[in-house]
Amino acid sequence: MCGIAGFINRTESREEQQQILSSMVAAVSHRGPDGRGFHVAPDVALGHARLSVIDLSYGSQPMCNEDASIWITLNGEVFNYLELRKRLEAAGHVFRTKSDTETVLHAYEEDGVQCVDALNGDFAFALWDSRRRQLMLARDRLGVRPLYYTMRGDSLAFASEVKALLQLPDVNAELDPLALDQAFTFWFPLAPRTPFRGINELPPGHVLVAVDGAITTKQYWRLQFLPQSHDARPSRRCEEACTAELRDLLLDATRIRLRADVEVGAYLSGGLDSTVTTALIRLTGTNRLRTFSVAFESDEYDETRFQREAADALQTDHYAILCTARSIGEAFPKVMYHAERPILRTAPAPLLALSALVRDAGVKVVMTGEGADELFAGYDIFKEDAVRRLWAHHPSSRRLPLLLRRLYPYMPAIQSQPQLYLEAFFRPSTAPDADPFFSHRPRWATTSAIKLFFSDDLRDALAGYDAVEELAATLPPEFASWHPLSRAQYLEAAYLLPSYILSSQGDRMAMANAVEARFPFLDHRVADLAARIPPALRLRGLTEKHILRKSMGHLLPTNIANRPKQPYRAPDAACFLGPEMPGYVHDLLSPAAIEDVGCFDPSSVAKLVRKCAGRPTVSCRDGMAIVGILSVQLLHHLFVRRGAASSVSSPMAGVA
Repeated sequence: MCGIAGFINRTESREEQQQILSSMVAAVSHRGPDGRGFHVAPDVALGHARLSVIDLSYGSQPMCNEDASIWITLNGEVFNYLELRKRLEAAGHVFRTKSDTETVLHAYEEDGVQCVDALNGDFAFALWDSRRRQLMLARDRLGVRPLYYTMRGDSLAFASEVKALLQLPDVNAELDPLALDQAFTFWFPLAPRTPFRGINELPPGHVLVAVDGAITTKQYWRLQFLPQSHDARPSRRCEEACTAELRDLLLDATRIRLRADVEVGAYLSGGLDSTVTTALIRLTGTNRLRTFSVAFESDEYDETRFQREAADALQTDHYAILCTARSIGEAFPKVMYHAERPILRTAPAPLLALSALVRDAGVKVVMTGEGADELFAGYDIFKEDAVRRLWAHHPSSRRLPLLLRRLYPYMPAIQSQPQLYLEAFFRPSTAPDADPFFSHRPRWATTSAIKLFFSDDLRDALAGYDAVEELAATLPPEFASWHPLSRAQYLEAAYLLPSYILSSQGDRMAMANAVEARFPFLDHRVADLAARIPPALRLRGLTEKHILRKSMGHLLPTNIANRPKQPYRAPDAACFLGPEMPGYVHDLLSPAAIEDVGCFDPSSVAKLVRKCAGRPTVSCRDGMAIVGILSVQLLHHLFVRRGAASSVSSPMAGVA
């Protein structure tokens, strides 16, 4: 894992280009503290900040082929590089290193831009072909690794993170109103849009080719579900076949992700997904395994009991870090510096602390369970959709309150007043069969309430704009033919997963501390299989991840194998508005600061702060509003103003 940066067709002198490139690489050096490399030639500059994981001695980048006509800088890993290497050597290619990066070079020589089809990994790379005077950018299928770019005339610049692009003398950060509207609807801007005007994100599963000032992008992979009529009632034989294939694929996905010349650890939250990942590592024959987790002071969020049970059963050396509301509030500016996008929950902050624990333990690589909820229907939103569809077709059913109690076993208020919550949150507002977004309407309505705090200027900039229409235009043409569960899962896996979960909680929070996170569930072979598994085997009644439990349950403690999903959550408003309010919160949420940034209405924000301050409990909607507004204020301070406001208190000063 590393940080990459570079550009083509800049007009500055070679010395000036070297200085610019050096600044860009320095901006992402937290991703790769083990070394820096540069290649500057006519029309191209490539940079690399290295985290050495494979071929520690000879894997430095940028790397070139034998005649130095092709150069590459790569972030991430290609896990099937050993298998690819055998094929390429048989075709006559000669290797000088043992690195996966060189495998991509030779694969490009053999297959051109189509080489990405053969790569199994989490990667983002830039490849310069001097013979064709062509720059190729590529991003892995599920969007694990980030890649941004910007155009200025004929010049194109790219980087692993936005902050590197801001080192270019002609690139400035300006918040994009449409991106803010999308973020406060869906939780994320729709790629290629980013929160910053003129800075683009290469979407997952895409390649970009730049030649002579013109760029073309092409999608080489996407998640493809089967039509709704396929295996509506799967047979036992079908279930057994899916169970066996999933077990074999997950084991192989884990096996190839253990390829490293450094120690590999694992995150162990105590839930099904991370415990499966840890059990699979154990199944490969790994001797000592160190696992890591977050503990909370509040029982509402803490899962320590399950973490200890899993660690004991799987015989790991387990480490945990305690996160408090105060520590989360203090860390939030650093979270925003690395996330580079609006955030609606504080959940990334404990993961930032967790990766610091891993780094301090001397571990560079961790395996983690992200992706299982999206691919195997683990989130509440999928079960909520089923309940709402039942309500729409059978509004007087007596099963509804009972189903709601089963849906939220971890929420005491719903256990005592299910009918109240049914009326408030579950009554369908649209016809389920006519609305392709039926599953996500309640979430989007809750999030969109934050837009009530938008300033008049921002509202004017958004006049006539409909974010949902823009999302609809990006859907695959066969989307409507899929089962409702498959449609809901696609919205999570193709959009929310890369654009919010992985970007704000996965890659970014791990790489902030130079820790490479690897995700066996996000092996594209596993994703392809999940999309072929009948919906009834992904979600059986209100039992999430049925097929995953069936295929992996025998490896787990019974208590964890049968445990209902408990969402990963952390305290929100209490981190910022409690008795130990961080100084920067007071400064950035002051009416003057709100007016200065211009995205929100100062009077409305002041009322929200007064409403939430000092309260022992804050509604979900108000908590999201506090976090979301503060995140935008921090984005402006850190990137638009570049941290220049002297009035902002510590701990802001040392963040950027």
